[in-house]
Amino acid sequence: MNVLFLCTGNSCRSILAEATFNHIAPKGWHAMSAGSKPTGQVHPRSLALLEREGISTEGLFSKSWENLPETPDIVITVCGNADKEACPVYLGSALRTHWGVADPAKATGTEEEINAAFERAYGILRARIEFFFESSIEELIKSKSPSLQRRLDNIGVLRF
Repeated sequence: MNVLFLCTGNSCRSILAEATFNHIAPKGWHAMSAGSKPTGQVHPRSLALLEREGISTEGLFSKSWENLPETPDIVITVCGNADKEACPVYLGSALRTHWGVADPAKATGTEEEINAAFERAYGILRARIEFFFESSIEELIKSKSPSLQRRLDNIGVLRF
């Protein structure tokens, strides 16, 4: 199963999600990330955070959704809702859901406050990804259950 984490810039949230998902995913699952308007670089704080967490950053780069190496089965948008950020809409036939997270790249303040914004975004994404694998998603996909969409959507509103 291929999962696409999608946002606008593909520099922070979708990158954090891609790397974290691939780090904890069981065999047969693969994540990728992309942006509708990629910045062209991964935010250095995202890379530093992943490295501190022991998650590989090899091969991570900011890329467009127009050049995906594989067709996604599930598309998860991670753009935040609170800041009225425009979130891209994937037009393929994949199952789509939204797991909004505030953009840490827009954080201001002290070094500690900015780092805390990245930690919050990572923590939310990691918890949701872990819950994704703990919530019988594989069985729902195999059975083509109509409750799959609801389960995916519910993960996106969980507060951690």
